[in-house]
Amino acid sequence: MSSSNNGRTAIVTGASKGLGAGIARALAASGAAVVVNYREDAKGAERVVADIAAEGGQALAVRADVAASADVRRLFASAREAYGRPVDVLVNNAGVAAFGPLAAVTEEEFHRELNTNLLGTVLTTQALAAQDDLDGAAVVNVSTAGTFTLPPYGALYIASKAAVNAFTVTTAKELGPRGIRVNAIAPGPTDTEGARALGFTGSDQETAAIAATPLGRTGLPGDYGPLVAFLASDDARWITGDVILVSGGMR
Repeated sequence: MSSSNNGRTAIVTGASKGLGAGIARALAASGAAVVVNYREDAKGAERVVADIAAEGGQALAVRADVAASADVRRLFASAREAYGRPVDVLVNNAGVAAFGPLAAVTEEEFHRELNTNLLGTVLTTQALAAQDDLDGAAVVNVSTAGTFTLPPYGALYIASKAAVNAFTVTTAKELGPRGIRVNAIAPGPTDTEGARALGFTGSDQETAAIAATPLGRTGLPGDYGPLVAFLASDDARWITGDVILVSGGMR
């Protein structure tokens, strides 16, 4: 187990499966005490906690809707109660998506995606910055390579993540004087439970994505955790305000 994040407390939102679970495991392996946040999948979150514990790490699962300010306050309070120190690593991974033509976008879907993908990122970052005993911190927002490739039929999701990119850069400038670094990663298409539920895995779209990726495959959840653990650590102390494309070369 690496000690590059030893002594840190990390919250990973949407960490019961997929990218979030991989990131939570990587942060724990690097020495951080991890809060595995979930909204609905309690069993999945507990599995991630059990996996981390089996490897000698520290983790607990906390239910919270990141788009609800009261839940976010409780999430941060739970982390402090469990680990006795402020949260100094925040990974905003929780996200929802729907793909289809512009004509299919509804007000309900607009608010569902913007509330989780953007408002959730705002509320959790506010909560981290509001800790008055914080001595530096790292925020990593999970965006999408779609903000670079701009494919059709994902206008709402990609717009929400483009807003996350802008939020990343602007908050890095605002919070930098306090020693709070803010970066984002932009994953390419990845084989996750969410991708399977959307029908992407095994589809013609996946085949086309693989063909457009120089490394010749879709991503796996474990491809992103090591980068996030690095960005959370002092090894990345001179990196802030960046959106890092992590897509196997797709761009």
